[in-house]
Amino acid sequence: MPESGQSKQGRTTHPGPASAPPVSAAPPVSGVVPAPRDAATTAASVPVTDAVTGPVSGSGPVAGSVTGPVAAARRAGLLVTLVLGGLTALPPLSMDMYLPALPAVTDSLHAPAATVQLTLTACLAGMALGQLVVGPMSDKWGRRRPLLVGMLVYVVATAMCAFAPTVELLVGFRLLQGLAGAAGIVIARAVVRDLYDGVEMARFFSTLMLISGVAPVIAPLIGGQVLRVTDWRGIFVVLTVVGVLLTLVVVKWLHETLPVDKRHSGGVGQALRTMRGLLADRVFTGYMLSGGLAFAALFAYIAASPFVVQEIYGASPQTFSLLFGLNSIGLIAVGQINGRLLVGRVSLDKALGFGLAVITLAATALLLMTTGVFGEVGLFPVAAGLFVLMSAMGLAMPNTNALALLRTPHAAGSASALIGTASFLVGAVASPLVGIAGESTAVPMAVVQVVCGVGAMLCFLLLCRPWRARAGAV
Repeated sequence: MPESGQSKQGRTTHPGPASAPPVSAAPPVSGVVPAPRDAATTAASVPVTDAVTGPVSGSGPVAGSVTGPVAAARRAGLLVTLVLGGLTALPPLSMDMYLPALPAVTDSLHAPAATVQLTLTACLAGMALGQLVVGPMSDKWGRRRPLLVGMLVYVVATAMCAFAPTVELLVGFRLLQGLAGAAGIVIARAVVRDLYDGVEMARFFSTLMLISGVAPVIAPLIGGQVLRVTDWRGIFVVLTVVGVLLTLVVVKWLHETLPVDKRHSGGVGQALRTMRGLLADRVFTGYMLSGGLAFAALFAYIAASPFVVQEIYGASPQTFSLLFGLNSIGLIAVGQINGRLLVGRVSLDKALGFGLAVITLAATALLLMTTGVFGEVGLFPVAAGLFVLMSAMGLAMPNTNALALLRTPHAAGSASALIGTASFLVGAVASPLVGIAGESTAVPMAVVQVVCGVGAMLCFLLLCRPWRARAGAV
């Protein structure tokens, strides 16, 4: 967390004209008060307020010192950035470290391969549904308590996976592991929303992408190395140790970031009303769906690329690993360009629109190549198309998160839950479709990516209506 960055409690960003009318949005609903699209940028005309200590006296963007847990979290700087990055990276590690061990699990537990595959599905489903539970809990009880409970349950569930005697129990423990691991994803986003606003929030999401984006790349490599010295159960032992260490780090260094006076009261009914209010906000829903569909295009790539690159185009496993790594580097690099160069100079809507357009064009080019419009093409043009598509995710993913959460200053946990659940569920639906036509064609992958890209663009244009943003918007 760069210490020189502006925080939402202590500083303002680029204020727009005071006379400009706000962007149209859904009316406030019980439990939720949608912020104007550029609420983060219009603080020049109101007193500066700290989330913990209240109004700050004086004039100008920064007047007086900010104290309390929020200030402590900000002062921790890089350390808190690494903690939040670890929380968002833990679920991908839990999923991908396990991939090289699937054949060994099949042999060890004497289970059909299809049943063993359910251990992946259960973990993914748990991550999607768990966010819907943890998000509202964090709005009611604060960020630390639900996070620590989730981490403790994750550690126990992961340890139980290591000793599961049957595949049925392993599926159940993986579901519990996913449900608990979801706490890290949803609360990390909510903490960012608590600490930052406007362009600084977008910059922070780009920084998190640098950390969490590495996890899916190195996780299978770590899993493979663990299997050289132990069996598949050792992978869950390693994940248990990682979970314990991360829990201790959270206890020591991650302060509470949601003040008591900003927490929600009420039970399940209130949580449901809050989420209904969020979904009634047309612009928030547009960003949520745009991000979810872009994420689905990414899921389609992850599910299909090993088959497409190795089986159809005849690349070796080493070549596939190299291409996969290059694509991940492209995504991370563009994410850093977005956070360090574009944010604050180019509006988030423009950067997001450009990213979605590039994803759609790259997917269309892949579809034309795989259907033979350009004749028979080799691996290099297809790999180039995948690289461009993946790199553009570095513009789409952090900016959809930032723009959606800008709408929800009073329900960041619930909003983060909806964003994460939508992404995982849409991705889970898209992934199986890439193999629907068998093993001899890459057309289904390209079709899914085109549909997702076009759908994301339509949601962005028809629901978010970015051209209505007033001058000075983030």
